[in-house]
Amino acid sequence: MSTQRHTALQDLVVVEGKKIKHYSGKRITEIFGSHVFGERAMREFLSDEAYKSLSASIKAGEKMDRKIADQVAAGMKGWAEKMGVTHFSHWFQPLTGATAEKHDSFFTIKGDGTAIEIFDGDALIQQEPDASSFPNGGIRATFEARGYTAWDPSSPAFVIETGYGKTLCIPTIFIAYNGESLDFKAPLLKSIHALDKAAVDVCHYFDKNVSKVVATLGWEQEYFVIDEKMANARPDVVMCGRTLVGHAPAKGQQLDDHYFGTIPERVFEFMQDFEQEAYKLGIPLRTRHNEVAPGQFECAPIYEEANIAVDHNSMLMDIMAKVAKRHQLQCLLHEKPFAGVNGSGKHNNWSLSTDTGVNLLSPGKTPRTNLMFLTFFVNTIKAVHDNADLMRAAIASAGNDHRLGANEAPPAIISVYIGKYLTQVLNEVEERVKEKFNEQDEVILKLDIHKQIPELLLDNTDRNRTSPFAFTGNKFEFRAVGSEANCASPMIVMNTIMADTLKKFKADVDALIEKGDKKEIAIMQVLRQYIADSKKIRFEGDNYSEAWAKEAEKRGLNNKKTTPEALKFYETEAAKTLFINNEIYTERELAARVEIMLEDYVKKIQIEARMMGYIATNHILPAAINYQNTLIESVKGMMDIGLDKKTFKAQIDIIESINGHIQVVKDEVEAMIDARKKANNVDDMHKKADMYCNEVKPYFDKIRYHIDKLELIVDDKLWPLPKYREMLFLR
Repeated sequence: MSTQRHTALQDLVVVEGKKIKHYSGKRITEIFGSHVFGERAMREFLSDEAYKSLSASIKAGEKMDRKIADQVAAGMKGWAEKMGVTHFSHWFQPLTGATAEKHDSFFTIKGDGTAIEIFDGDALIQQEPDASSFPNGGIRATFEARGYTAWDPSSPAFVIETGYGKTLCIPTIFIAYNGESLDFKAPLLKSIHALDKAAVDVCHYFDKNVSKVVATLGWEQEYFVIDEKMANARPDVVMCGRTLVGHAPAKGQQLDDHYFGTIPERVFEFMQDFEQEAYKLGIPLRTRHNEVAPGQFECAPIYEEANIAVDHNSMLMDIMAKVAKRHQLQCLLHEKPFAGVNGSGKHNNWSLSTDTGVNLLSPGKTPRTNLMFLTFFVNTIKAVHDNADLMRAAIASAGNDHRLGANEAPPAIISVYIGKYLTQVLNEVEERVKEKFNEQDEVILKLDIHKQIPELLLDNTDRNRTSPFAFTGNKFEFRAVGSEANCASPMIVMNTIMADTLKKFKADVDALIEKGDKKEIAIMQVLRQYIADSKKIRFEGDNYSEAWAKEAEKRGLNNKKTTPEALKFYETEAAKTLFINNEIYTERELAARVEIMLEDYVKKIQIEARMMGYIATNHILPAAINYQNTLIESVKGMMDIGLDKKTFKAQIDIIESINGHIQVVKDEVEAMIDARKKANNVDDMHKKADMYCNEVKPYFDKIRYHIDKLELIVDDKLWPLPKYREMLFLR
């Protein structure tokens, strides 16, 4: 019997990699940013007036005059046409989790019939895509197509190549007619602005020259790569991005031989190819390596300003998917494509930098700069402590639910790791500042953290990899973010809670100064209180252990393991106050986003349930019954020739075992379908999500158990789906 699986296996033997000329014989610096309307292109294609105006808009957020916008548009068009571009697109990030683009040509016809190429300031600044089908959470009526994209000058335009075509892409926000945000970028920009203002105000305690603080982000993207024909032979991979069934192979990751091992040649060619495409677009990739699970890999860039870093990660995920097809591969970004081996995350390395060149989360070399570091360090911990539940909500998704707490990723409990040396520093501050300072007390100037920097760096290089939020020397690493997620979601929350905490910190310090305390003494008094108040969020041990789960419960830390539970944190009064007061979301926008995320969760579990039923009924049961019939014919033949029943007891046992599994799979699939129908009849999205989570999804494991048992029994020649050993180990 020939199956798609066996065809894929045969084709795999003869498949040849796509030989890539290493960066076309050029150095990375020669191709880096070549497809970006960056500094070099701006200088060449813009007038001095337009260049200065655009630079001011990028750096200071100043509005651009429409007349200047026309000049910028003309310059962009000239640059793009020189590269062979014929179309432009407003590129945005709707709440689908994917990027979106609608291409328009420069070509148009004037009233007298003359054909011309045109791209003006109006087309650059704003477009009105037919956006009625994008998620809106009730903000817009479905029949209303009006959604507006507005240019974000702070993220440079770029040219993307698809096949033989090239398109000028202009990063934009996406908003409704009334200005309410319908994307990830608009609230991200608001959170960046709120954090900038709050951080600058606090920086002025230490350095009046600081006029801007930017949130920086360095993401680490994990992913799996499998053969494309293997993927196409798996309906669950095609439709769900992950395997719903499949028995663990004899060898998985237990030997730890894949981690940092030699990169397979075919995958290496794929990596080189997508890296070249990324470099053209100014994505500063730096690292590539094998990850822990077989078939799993990682890439990571140099850190950038958060807005650009988010855009670059979204662009890269698109690039990786497209380039993989050139190599007859499929890139899987799902958080848990394969059971029994590590899932994939997207570690978000977050920090703060000033326009004076200071990393605010890097220990300094003088008491003054150390006090500034300590201020932002403690405020970050306090922000996470006070808003841990929102941090959990920010990483909630159907895919990440499989990964969190699965002995490979941080648990759903949010905690902070800072290492033993910084723990000692915070304990010292808490103890030594218990009594009120007098003016002669110089304890605050004796926190010589810089003397401990070698120990600090050593301690944080060997960091706690089980922690969801770990300090790693000069940044915090939010390790719990899912691989498929848009980085903006956790960054919006991180920036907002930090802005809010810094505003409160400044108010608390100013209140003490008004009472007569010296500035440094007031700062230390507030820091001491914040250290004491946020102590329970700090944990240095094994986050995977059951002991920590029990300890966290004693501390009052939540452990919400599912998306429907976690998303409720967005709807608390505290969350509403936080986002509204910092002008990130209106109450209506926040409610809409929760509705969208719940609907997304429901649809993904619904699709998986349908696919589980389809695979069981159309693939697994026919193969199992086919093999069972073969055994029955064999038994009948042995009975016909008069053999003693004892001589073919093994065949009978296998038949009975297969029959038992077949019956259970059939019964559980029918029960799952009934549960799904009940959930579909519920209108309230919260209740529907809960039902899919608690009443539909549990059938997945029950059905899978018996299907995976059948995989071990049924003749390999009859098994229709590529097996784990084939997908994970064959290249």
